[in-house]
Amino acid sequence: METLRTVLAQAEHQGVAVGHFNISDLAALKGIFGAAREMRAPALVGASEGERAFMGVRQVAALVASIRDEYEYPIFLNADHTRSLANAEAAARAGFDEVLFDGSALAYDENVAETRRAVEAVKSIDPSIVVEGELGHIGTSSEILDAAPEGLGPLTTPEEARQFVEATKIDVLAPAVGNMHGLLRSMVRGETAKRLNIERIAEIKDAARIFLTLHGGSGTNDDDLRRAIKAGMTIVHINTELRLAWRRGLEAALAGAPDEVAPYKILPGALQAVQEVVHTRLQLFNRV
Repeated sequence: METLRTVLAQAEHQGVAVGHFNISDLAALKGIFGAAREMRAPALVGASEGERAFMGVRQVAALVASIRDEYEYPIFLNADHTRSLANAEAAARAGFDEVLFDGSALAYDENVAETRRAVEAVKSIDPSIVVEGELGHIGTSSEILDAAPEGLGPLTTPEEARQFVEATKIDVLAPAVGNMHGLLRSMVRGETAKRLNIERIAEIKDAARIFLTLHGGSGTNDDDLRRAIKAGMTIVHINTELRLAWRRGLEAALAGAPDEVAPYKILPGALQAVQEVVHTRLQLFNRV
């Protein structure tokens, strides 16, 4: 079975991106896997600290591992937005393929120090784990928002990126390049879309010389996503779009069968809605 690092290297060489999709339950996981198999594309499954607290760290790792082993399929698991060393170590011990240590809310020097500690701790548990760091504030909530979060930071600079990578020894960098977590209500209605600074992405890629991740990909202009991948983004995160699809799919299923009480008869509505979004995004990320 290919490792995550190998899959990322292949994607970079081919000029495509690996889709990263968050889950909170088995229905979403099955939807992601179903779409990935249809597309014959690898996929990264994300579980944030909140999502892991709900599902269980070892439990979500076991679910993803069981799919990978049974189907011999390149589906991987990321401990998304991990903000404590203890949680990073717990994910590493549980068998996660990647750990994102998110110190973006900290002052730069503190972010460097804490991220470097996380890299050392995770690699001491398993050197093969891919460790990601984040530089630049892009909000924290994958929700539907009335307005952009306060305190969104300036774009990450190429020099900051170079220094951060050298000081922390991370494998993947998540910069601020115009992206934002969550969706504005105007984006949900299709009236607006997030726009990215493609030139800055290319500059950061040239300076950092490691894999780059685009966080907050939900609601981003499609052409900007294509150009961002071409400029150097190797992983693209989609979460809020999936949450919205999951809820709408569940609501439709409940409305169509108001007396149904069996979860396994209701949840396929959410599964199918998630699968459709993932399929569409994987088509874009893989230039299909």
